[in-house]
Amino acid sequence: MQTIYLDHAATSFPKPHEVAEAMTRYVETVGATINRSIYGAALEAELTTLALREQLCRLFGLDDPSCVILTAGATMALNQAISGFLHPGDHVLVSGMEHNAVMRPLLRLPDVSCTRVPCDRTGKLELSALPALVQPNTRLFVLSHASNVCGTLQDAAAVGAFCQSHGIAFVLDGAQTAGHLDLDFGALGLSALAVPGHKGLLGPQGIGALLLTRDFAAQLTPLIAGGTGSASDAEDMPPFLPDRLEAGTPNLPGIYGWQAALTVLEQQGIRNRRARETALTRRFLDGLATIPAVSLVGTRDLDARVGVIAVDFHRLDNADASDRLATEYGVLTRCGLHCAPAAHRTLGTFPRGVVRFSLGYTTTEAEIDAALDAIRAVSAG
Repeated sequence: MQTIYLDHAATSFPKPHEVAEAMTRYVETVGATINRSIYGAALEAELTTLALREQLCRLFGLDDPSCVILTAGATMALNQAISGFLHPGDHVLVSGMEHNAVMRPLLRLPDVSCTRVPCDRTGKLELSALPALVQPNTRLFVLSHASNVCGTLQDAAAVGAFCQSHGIAFVLDGAQTAGHLDLDFGALGLSALAVPGHKGLLGPQGIGALLLTRDFAAQLTPLIAGGTGSASDAEDMPPFLPDRLEAGTPNLPGIYGWQAALTVLEQQGIRNRRARETALTRRFLDGLATIPAVSLVGTRDLDARVGVIAVDFHRLDNADASDRLATEYGVLTRCGLHCAPAAHRTLGTFPRGVVRFSLGYTTTEAEIDAALDAIRAVSAG
């Protein structure tokens, strides 16, 4: 039985073949790390790492590659931004749709208070509620750009403008939008942007980035301290970026793979990817509307969502539906609470969860149609 991969919100698949080729070439013929040596292979690794930083700058409208901090993923990037910035007595704003990658590091901080900005039943942030929620000690707003549960897209530019007018730092979680939408760091008024390498940016797992302003970076305490290969005469972390926030040996196979992935992404074009994924989402939602025994959770507005689609089955448990889709029809989805219990509470699907279908650039129209046929069959009981 052939499979239909509709779990791109978890990780993109298949990766461009260039990704594995670049990682293999590094492991087999380069092997050196960066910032430690000056022989040929080490210099090549340095240049590849710089190329990756420069590509991320081009992609997200940042002008300083040293302000691109390479991390083990978006979760680590968010931890650095949240835990490295906040102090006891601070107050934080978040949406009612946040992932545990935001809520878990935030809620474990001692004497840091948090207010959840309400969202409607489609997951859309209620911007009118913001002014009344700001406190004298509000220092940070952390926002998931698009829901990993239902795909609802937030107005990050409006939030960024609000934060700038109130002197609040703004961190955006781009896990479900990076590589899918045009994101301009400056236009969105960001202090920091966290992105994973392995989702819409097509790279391997185990690598991501935190892009930030110099002002925001200056206020961060490094979460990890150790060797950087630079300023080795001092036992304090170097004062300069990116070294100050990049202790330890970096993930060079991941860097090579991600750099190759972003080269492919640049060739495809973000706007072309957005147009194709929107067309696929429209096809899926139109078909879903003809199936009476399921409900869409989230918005139908194609301009206000990405290709992450939450479906609630009426006649059977959602976990059973997801299992049958995989075992009987080869349709691969993700069921449950998606590490985002707050989002499910907002959407009214806690604790039962939903079946999540997430599309990617490589998804075909035929796969969409086959998945809809499978949903129709399974939902009939």
